[in-house]
Amino acid sequence: MNKAFSRTVAGVALYAAVASFANAAPQCSSDAVVRAKKLLTFHFGEDDRISISPDVKELPSIRNPANSKQQFKVLEVWGSIYKGNYRMRLIYFVSGADCTLMGQEVLEYASL
Repeated sequence: MNKAFSRTVAGVALYAAVASFANAAPQCSSDAVVRAKKLLTFHFGEDDRISISPDVKELPSIRNPANSKQQFKVLEVWGSIYKGNYRMRLIYFVSGADCTLMGQEVLEYASL
């Protein structure tokens, strides 16, 4: 095998690994989707029209206000009820594989 071909194959393999890592769901994302549904239900009551997007976006982490050496992971999830859209941010402390919910916010996406 010539060197140029070897470098090309290695480059393609590296690109594929990076692309698959970039498309991987953030840690705690399945919990965030479940909690987002509970959050909307808590605020608006049981409603069959509540839907939660399975797409979870990881936002920049924030510092723990009680301990500046600790970071909290922030995950953004979108949901809707009938014609209303809601952005939810769920804040987690992550230790190994454990995700501890520390805070949450819900904001209606509307132009007033």
